[in-house]
Amino acid sequence: MINISQQDREILKRLAEKKAGIAALPVQKERKKLWTRLNRLEPVKPMVWLNEVPWNEIDSDELKLRTSSDFCRSIEKTLRRELYQWEHMQGDMVVEPEILSPLAISDSGFGITEDVDAIKLDPSSYVQSRHFKIQIRDEADIPKIKDPVITHDAARSEEAYRALSEIFAGILPVRKTGLRGLWFAPWDELIRWTGVEEALTDMALRPEYVHALVSRLLGAYQKMLDQYEALGLLSLNNKNVRIGSGAYGYSDELPRDGFDPALVRTSDLWGCATAQIFSEVSPEMHWEFALQYEVRWMERFGLNYYGCCEPLHNKLGILERVPRLRKISVSTWMNVSKAVSEAGGKYVFSLKPNPACLAEDTWRPDLARAELETKLAAMQGCPVEIIMKDISTFRYDPKRLWEWAKIAMDTTGKYS
Repeated sequence: MINISQQDREILKRLAEKKAGIAALPVQKERKKLWTRLNRLEPVKPMVWLNEVPWNEIDSDELKLRTSSDFCRSIEKTLRRELYQWEHMQGDMVVEPEILSPLAISDSGFGITEDVDAIKLDPSSYVQSRHFKIQIRDEADIPKIKDPVITHDAARSEEAYRALSEIFAGILPVRKTGLRGLWFAPWDELIRWTGVEEALTDMALRPEYVHALVSRLLGAYQKMLDQYEALGLLSLNNKNVRIGSGAYGYSDELPRDGFDPALVRTSDLWGCATAQIFSEVSPEMHWEFALQYEVRWMERFGLNYYGCCEPLHNKLGILERVPRLRKISVSTWMNVSKAVSEAGGKYVFSLKPNPACLAEDTWRPDLARAELETKLAAMQGCPVEIIMKDISTFRYDPKRLWEWAKIAMDTTGKYS
């Protein structure tokens, strides 16, 4: 039974009223149209979004939680962060007029979790250095990877939905929300169990073992996705939902023909994949040990995103094999000129500026502006979204990020 005090109700209502006012602004519709056109590869200004903010470094009364229960504090935290970002570092963010009520979904996992030694320099930060202990060494260990079992506590989902609907009645509608896409990075999982150097070496020395390992994990992921789809636990992600390591998924190409709101299909969604440890692996080996398996995942989705931190300028040829690929990551380490010459206009370029500019002893806004100017000039005429992410620190000075957002909006305005 979810018991909510009157004081907690009033706190959440006040925050929701602020959100409702912002969501009703005409700029929201304007930005939705721009994001939708961008994702159709139409010529619009480069769009700006900020993500992965080190909230632990922001000491602000705007973010102070005042509700008492864990249930309310979770909702309050989401609302306060959304309002804070709108107030100080918008970029081209969109605020939707709704409150999400996540379904009570449980995932049994892959039967194996990372065994790790971790070190943090800042106890309040999520950023840490990790040393993974090897748990899979050869074919005999592959069966340790199990098929996940997905379950849904419908009664719990309904209870939460009714509680939120009562709180926000007359202010904002509440929408039940299942899985809105899935981060598919099998090699991010595998290196936690096998070791990074060991995995890369095994591709050359024990290729059959590596193929068996990747195939097993892909099979487990597919079984998991089958369950989400069959149980009706998927929700659309063609709105202000992060796609892959990029920005929003606004699209009028999704959902696909034959869509049934009661049973969302994978084909109605954006999909994504990435193989970040393959940065220095040849295109041939990238295809053999990663992309050919990732394609079997992405072929299930209506549109796709590829990449994260790995530079892809030498992999553009093999990326043409990805079905319905619409966005690719342009990380800090990517050769932008080569990407433009080989793939300009084919995809949305998901540009990731270097967040290190925010972490220096002295904030140098001119350096941040110069990076954006240089890369946007090289990509002029291409569909581009700019995502400031992977922000480990801004040295407890959030105004650096506020100023970066203003610089980005000013700079992108020159390339409309």
